[in-house]
Amino acid sequence: MKSVIMKATNLCKSFVNNGGQNHVLNMVNLEIYERDFTVVMGSSGAGKSTLLYALSGMDSPTGGEVEYRGKKISRLKEKEMAFLRSREFGFVFQQAHLVSNLTLFENAAVTGYLDKRRSEREVRERAQELLGRMNVGEAAGRLPSQVSGGEAQRAAIARAMMNEPGMIFADEPTGALNKRNTQEILNLLTSLNEGGQNILMVTHDLKAAIRATRLLYLEDGKVIGEMSMPPFCSDDAKNRERQVDAWLTSMEW
Repeated sequence: MKSVIMKATNLCKSFVNNGGQNHVLNMVNLEIYERDFTVVMGSSGAGKSTLLYALSGMDSPTGGEVEYRGKKISRLKEKEMAFLRSREFGFVFQQAHLVSNLTLFENAAVTGYLDKRRSEREVRERAQELLGRMNVGEAAGRLPSQVSGGEAQRAAIARAMMNEPGMIFADEPTGALNKRNTQEILNLLTSLNEGGQNILMVTHDLKAAIRATRLLYLEDGKVIGEMSMPPFCSDDAKNRERQVDAWLTSMEW
């Protein structure tokens, strides 16, 4: 039986719009399991990114609870939540959001310096090792403006992995990349998951979704369906794509 790393109970997120309540998340109940590559899909406006932000503590829910490793985190004070995010969560967005006047190496290392659990030498060594694993080690001394979008995104993944997070949250991480770079980023994320990294990814891309070991479908702020798959194998990619496409069709995607 799989261990639960994260749990949402009756999770709600509402916004006031023209004097009325817009319920983006509506009593969401779900569990995220250890070692899973969980992918959230749904039509535009279904609440996918809002769910990711609520689970990761980047935004506060208006109702319900979020638990991480058995600890209720949704009501933590901002300082406590910031500490948790820096220690336990890594983030990868559609845009790399690297600091423009820092090199790729410095962007990856700064998270480790802020965490203060490693010595400066250990932080430098880990940053260089991660950039190498992300196939961007040769560009470590370049600024974000001097590298391609794919290289910048690989550096962003290195930054997200710096403090050995329990969870990686990825919001459309390939949305701004071309086909080749998309494949490289998906291969990296798949490799990280195969090594035991827990990943929760939001995407609208079928070819990204087939990397999942578990798919969740969100509609009108509720999880209305899920699908489990074995770990990704490139030899089975076409068959997985057909299976996921059929499942999405059944969800009226």
